[in-house]
Amino acid sequence: MATFARPENALKRAEELINVGQKQEALEALHSFITSRRYRAWTRTHERIMFKYVELCVDMRRGRHAKDGLIQYRGICQQVNITSLEEVIKHFMQLATEKAELARNQAQALEEALDIDDLEADKRPEDLMLSYVSGEKGKDRSDRELVTPWFKFLWETYRTVLEILRNNSRLEALYAMTAHRAFQFCKQYKRTTEFRRLCEIIRNHLANLNKYRDQRDRPDLAAPESLQLYLDTRFEQLKVATELELWQEAFRSIEDIYGLMCMVKKTPKPSLMVVYYSKLSEIFWMSSSHLYHAYAWLKLFSLQKSFNKNLNQKDLQLIASSVVLAALSVPPYDRSYGASHLELENEKERSLRVANLIAFDVESKPENREVLSRSSLLLELVAKGVMNCVTQEVKDLYHILEHEFLPLDLALKVQPLLTKISKLGGKLASASSVPELQLSQYVPSLEKLAALRLLQRVSQVYQTMNIENLSRIIPFFDFSIVEKISVDAVKNNFLAMKVDYRKGAIFFGNKSLESEVLRDHLSTFAESLSKARGMIYPPVERISKLGETLPDLVEVVEKEHKRLLARKSIIEKRKEEQERQLLEMEREEEAKRLKLQKITEEAEQKRLASEFEQMKNQRILREIEERELEEAQALLQEAEKRSKKKGKKPVLEGEKITKKSLMELALSEQLREKQEMEKKLQKLAKTMDYLERAKREEAAPLIEAAFQRRLAEEEALHTLEQQKIFQERVVSRRKSEYDRLKEEREEKIHLTIQTRKQERDAKRKMIYFLRSEEERQKRLREEEEARKLEEMERRKKEEAERKAKLDEIAEKQRQRERELEEKERQWREEVLGRSGAVPSRTEPSSMARPVEAAPAAPAAAAAAAAAAPSAGKYVPRFKRVAAEGGGQAPPPETDRWSSGSRMDDRTPQQSDWRRDDRRPSFGSGAPRSSTWQSSRDRR
Repeated sequence: MATFARPENALKRAEELINVGQKQEALEALHSFITSRRYRAWTRTHERIMFKYVELCVDMRRGRHAKDGLIQYRGICQQVNITSLEEVIKHFMQLATEKAELARNQAQALEEALDIDDLEADKRPEDLMLSYVSGEKGKDRSDRELVTPWFKFLWETYRTVLEILRNNSRLEALYAMTAHRAFQFCKQYKRTTEFRRLCEIIRNHLANLNKYRDQRDRPDLAAPESLQLYLDTRFEQLKVATELELWQEAFRSIEDIYGLMCMVKKTPKPSLMVVYYSKLSEIFWMSSSHLYHAYAWLKLFSLQKSFNKNLNQKDLQLIASSVVLAALSVPPYDRSYGASHLELENEKERSLRVANLIAFDVESKPENREVLSRSSLLLELVAKGVMNCVTQEVKDLYHILEHEFLPLDLALKVQPLLTKISKLGGKLASASSVPELQLSQYVPSLEKLAALRLLQRVSQVYQTMNIENLSRIIPFFDFSIVEKISVDAVKNNFLAMKVDYRKGAIFFGNKSLESEVLRDHLSTFAESLSKARGMIYPPVERISKLGETLPDLVEVVEKEHKRLLARKSIIEKRKEEQERQLLEMEREEEAKRLKLQKITEEAEQKRLASEFEQMKNQRILREIEERELEEAQALLQEAEKRSKKKGKKPVLEGEKITKKSLMELALSEQLREKQEMEKKLQKLAKTMDYLERAKREEAAPLIEAAFQRRLAEEEALHTLEQQKIFQERVVSRRKSEYDRLKEEREEKIHLTIQTRKQERDAKRKMIYFLRSEEERQKRLREEEEARKLEEMERRKKEEAERKAKLDEIAEKQRQRERELEEKERQWREEVLGRSGAVPSRTEPSSMARPVEAAPAAPAAAAAAAAAAPSAGKYVPRFKRVAAEGGGQAPPPETDRWSSGSRMDDRTPQQSDWRRDDRRPSFGSGAPRSSTWQSSRDRR
């Protein structure tokens, strides 16, 4: 194995080998690099190497190498760059598709090239023998060899990619895309076998996904994105299956969708459910399951009516008519009548299975399962209002077949309605998922129902009828077909009738006349015999001996019970031992069988490989011999054709033709023909020389005359061309002058227009500026006047406020003066009234300053009040001052406006105090000048 220092070296080496034509060595080099454990770290070079690797695999059609390389590359980039694996796989599929398309385009007859049942099967020996006997043409064989290998490789590519991408949550979208492309491949080229295998592959992938739940990077079906991808894949599978008319595979696809939804316990979107029920109804119709077909149509009608907002009245009427006609197409009897128990159980299981598919209840329970029948279906149609949406013809047909009793005129009334119904149908404009509806498909079933209803009505009225009369009132079918319909109805216990061809009549009778009695006649006979025996030999009544055996019964029962328990334990042990031995024997036999099977398989594989190699070599030798024989036959046929043209006898006629004789004959014939041809050519050349010389001698004067005529014609033509050239020059010069003058004039006009435009713009701008300036000046003047008015108003307001404040202050000052005068007056009155004498010199001093005295304490006020009534008692001066000053109010606060007035008010009080102080005290003889003088000195 080649080793490289860097990944770039491996890519470079591969390109060098490809350039010299050694693609196999280049592929091996890249394969060894990819599978090597040395280069497991992903780089961008790995991606380029994989691109080159898959290109080589596609060119050489090496599918196994491609699969191995992609698996190794998935391990390299799974956790680093999964997008790189996606790009490589897309490139791989694109290359394979392009090669297949190129081969298909090169083939002349695609249908013959792909006319095989299995792309994975090799050419069988009987096919080879058949091709030799049938004389297959070389072109057909070349087409088969050219196209089929590339389509095999493309199919192998799809399988490889699906196998690599399965159960990987990071590559779910690519997995779904690959599955869709594989479905389209099967659909485009009608590959039914490959489609079945593809469905089985996808089904196994989903089964493994549920089986191994502990895998890393496992898709989570509970996620909406993953579930939608899986659903889209299953619905695409369903569509392709119905288009390929693989109805069994389509039904399995329906079961896959239902199983997937039961797995996640969810219901798909209504748009997908419409596709589901439309395909399901188509499948049931193709399988002649009319009852299930009608139920599917009913579900489809409910979905369209509930969720399709664009559904118009015409389409709704057509869908409702299809539902009613499908329900009427169901046979009016149960086909399981008279079946065995096993058949009934199988039919019951099948019915429950189909009912689950139709109801699409992902959480279905046995007690909630609905029994599907024709009667319940018709009742449901009426209950859901389907009959109100159908056309009038369908409604009339329903009432005639189900409710009206017309034994003889039923067919005459039904036939024109069926004719009108058969013309209804078409593509639905507002329901794209619903297939094209043609109500004519229900006409045969409805005719059969009409015949059954007519026979039923006639059997209720008549006992016997002529065959000709019955054929006349049933115009839909011949009597042979009516007879088949009636036989099926009698078999299923719907009718009771007999046909007598000797009398040409039909007899209607009781349904139980032959069916029930003849079927159970043996059991009835046995019961009758038993009753007769009982009457002849009545049973003898025996006297009970229970009383005699009662004492020993308990002991016997106990012993018997113990014996049975012991026997039961022994039997159980024997059973266990026997089961163990059987299990051991089965294990040994299974091991031997597996070993023998393995040996047989290995031997079979070796035998098949050797046979395949031998057959391959034989096939190659036969093809070489056939190709040589065909070439010889072609030569022989050409020789025979030539000999027949010459009237000679065909060569080797009736003789045994061998390859060597054919080759010798062909070579001798070719040599002889070559010599004859050379002789003919020599003779022909000599004849041609003579003829050519004679022709030239005769043609010389004619050529000279023609030359002179040609000279005269060319001279005249030259003169005419010169004149024409001169005219064109003059015209062009004048035109250029005209264009120049026109351009100058247009330029001048343009300049004038631009100048006038600029002048107009400048004038407009000047006018706008002047108007703006005037408006600005006017606005400024108005603002100045408004400001001056506002200032004047503000000054007036401030002056008024100041004057009002001064007036208020003066009023307050006058109020204070009045209060002080009133207080002084009260004090004087109080003092004069209380003492009855002239107050001492100290009292006015204490009262002259009531404003400056501080508020007295409550105790001092109480002492003064107590001392007031005792006028004759002596009170010290400081106590009197304290008592008398305590009742005065505190002086008002001074401010800067009232300071001067207060000082003026205080001066008279001080002068009065001094004046009163100079008076002698009450009871003293002389004035106290010393005291006043001392007080002044103190001041």
